[in-house]
Amino acid sequence: MPVSLPLSRYWGGIDASFDRIAIGLSGLCLVHCVATTVLLTVLSSAGALVHPAIHEIGLTLAIGFGIIALGKGILAHGYMAPALVGAFGIGIMAGALSLPHGGFEIFWTLIGVSLVALGHDLNRRATY
Repeated sequence: MPVSLPLSRYWGGIDASFDRIAIGLSGLCLVHCVATTVLLTVLSSAGALVHPAIHEIGLTLAIGFGIIALGKGILAHGYMAPALVGAFGIGIMAGALSLPHGGFEIFWTLIGVSLVALGHDLNRRATY
């Protein structure tokens, strides 16, 4: 048995884990956006839920997981499409941060998060 086979299985498991975690974080972002919208509709303000640091930290996590999981996916299976879809989604999320709170900011963030999750799902499917 070649020495690289156990190592490739190990990295394969790491890649799948990063994609699954990234998809889960995308889901949490969607829940956060919807919950914030509902809370802002019901209440006059949602306090810490709309603090700008949450959005900046979330974008930083998305970029980090994207680089690790989607980058390793390119090396593992050679397909650029999952990384391009994910990068496009991250770009939309970053652009949404420049919009005023409420309104179209939420719409574009949801589009971006959905594309990032799609990129990670495509990456996971291409790897296995």
